[in-house]
Amino acid sequence: MPHKITLTGSATGPLREYDRYVAFDMREKGSPSAPKGLKKSTFISYTVFVAKKAFNKTGLTKKSIMHEKILIQGEPTLDIPIDECPGEVGVICFQITVLPNKNDKEKNQPEEKKEPKQEASAPSETQKNTEPTKQEEAQATVSQPVAKEGKKAETVQSEVKGKSVQEKKAEPKKTQMPNQPKGTQDLVSFDDIIVPEAFLNTRPNPEKTQKVIDFVKRTGRLDEPLTIEKDSKVLKDGYRRYVVAKTVKMDKVPVVYEYQK
Repeated sequence: MPHKITLTGSATGPLREYDRYVAFDMREKGSPSAPKGLKKSTFISYTVFVAKKAFNKTGLTKKSIMHEKILIQGEPTLDIPIDECPGEVGVICFQITVLPNKNDKEKNQPEEKKEPKQEASAPSETQKNTEPTKQEEAQATVSQPVAKEGKKAETVQSEVKGKSVQEKKAEPKKTQMPNQPKGTQDLVSFDDIIVPEAFLNTRPNPEKTQKVIDFVKRTGRLDEPLTIEKDSKVLKDGYRRYVVAKTVKMDKVPVVYEYQK
């Protein structure tokens, strides 16, 4: 079985472009504590090699790659020339994904909470200007016959009833996606799904896998959706169905989202 490696972090050096691929450097820190009797591990530098086609799909640029947090899945290699691989270990990238930045989300939340307060304080300043008009309207309504007030109340009630009926009709109905397994929330491109190393080191039961393959050939769909994380597209459950989808060469697969905490 080939060696697998997973890296997370930002590039520590500039992006270097070649004929059909790009390269950049990353590094990761070892565990803060080691077993008794062994020395602590230190930083290890890596040089990552990514095909230009896969790199362009991420939307990264020479500037943004130094700031964005990325996830790399690939295989280590020692066959790259030293001038192209300044890192201690070269990594042939099979999958590159831009991870969401948690700091940006936390910065945006307080601003969103402040906006409603500012909007709420604005009417208090305009209330002073609208008080005279409200008094005039109250005087005008007092002079009108009581019968008209009764009619207005009836019309208001009828409008409220009409709106409530429309709102009930407008409520979205939970619809099952056509020709997809029960519980499917979305269809995701097969190439976008990231498989953790723990799954890659396992081998599903061949008999059960063949049953799922026969089901797909018979029905044209999987028997159950895959479970992935909403933002990172990391596979959480359903590795057997992932293998089946790869075997039958499915472009898109049904998924259920597991939101990150």
